[in-house]
Amino acid sequence: MTDLQLSLFASGGVLVVGVFAFNKWQEYKAKKTVENAFGDGDDDALLSPSDTPVVRQEPQLTPEHTKLEPALEPHTEQDAASTAVGTDDVSGTEPDTETETAAVAVKVHAKELPVDELIDCVIPLEFDTPMRGEKLLAEIAELKYVGKKPVHFVGITAAGDKDVIATGGAYTTLLAGIQMVSRSGPLNELEYSEFVMKLRAIADNLSAHPDVPDMNRVISNAKELHQFVSEHDAQLSVNIAANGAAWALNTLLAALEKMGFDQRPDSRLMMPDGDGGSLFTLSTNVGVSETMTSRLTLLLDVPCVAPARDGFGAMAACARSLATRLGGIVVDDGNRPISKEALDEIAGQVSEFYGAMEEAQVPAGSVRAQRLFS
Repeated sequence: MTDLQLSLFASGGVLVVGVFAFNKWQEYKAKKTVENAFGDGDDDALLSPSDTPVVRQEPQLTPEHTKLEPALEPHTEQDAASTAVGTDDVSGTEPDTETETAAVAVKVHAKELPVDELIDCVIPLEFDTPMRGEKLLAEIAELKYVGKKPVHFVGITAAGDKDVIATGGAYTTLLAGIQMVSRSGPLNELEYSEFVMKLRAIADNLSAHPDVPDMNRVISNAKELHQFVSEHDAQLSVNIAANGAAWALNTLLAALEKMGFDQRPDSRLMMPDGDGGSLFTLSTNVGVSETMTSRLTLLLDVPCVAPARDGFGAMAACARSLATRLGGIVVDDGNRPISKEALDEIAGQVSEFYGAMEEAQVPAGSVRAQRLFS
């Protein structure tokens, strides 16, 4: 081997070692950045699940159709706004205590029933004599979905009460409901025909008399409901961009999980709402093999979070807190900085959006809303 070859070999070795050392130094700096940001041991009040998600009391994706996903991308801070539809002022008049209690009881009971006449196509199957609950349960056990549309059942007792079918109960009518809309689209003719066919088979086995509504009317109702879902399918996002070196992912994830975020199978982290649901999610925007990230995205599924939980306010406060700790900047999807004033303006638009949902009898965060926007 000549002196030139030895010299080149030695130079190449030095270069490889230098690159390796530089990469290690970058990873070390990224790790120290996160450790310094979260190493003080003081949990942010916003990020603690014992504070924000729990104390807020509730009174409670790739779809085939075009979704409205208003990310926070204001052209100016004054123009920052989410999708909003109308507003409904709430009267300050205090209702009678007994009336209010009764109304709440009725509302809670209705929410507990799996068949909802507003969002389901409901077909009654009447019996000549009361039918035992265990027999009904055996007949309907296999009918849970038609296509991607969920199917649910409730029974009507001899007293005229609607209730979940249970062993030992007796029912004069079986109500079968198929959900007319989800984010995947409205109920179509093929799904409705299959649903009716399967119900007729169940009716034959139970000697029941089904009252099947006209298909054209059902499909028309489904399309109308789908229009509402399309217009209110709002998702809002804010981002935290690194203002310099990237952040070490492993250290960052460990710190976020310690503060209350739950890791999900799709690699996003979820901030629990304290009642088994999600307040908002966080994405690191990198693949599972990556070790560093320079951008975090917080996402709020607006119609699925009740107004009382203030999901947008919590998400915005979390974004500002993370940006401060990590030395980053709160930006929109176009990488434009978002000020606190702009976020406050968007919060007002979110409030109007909630008013429109309430007026349409689909309160944000309710079981009805979560079913429609699933």
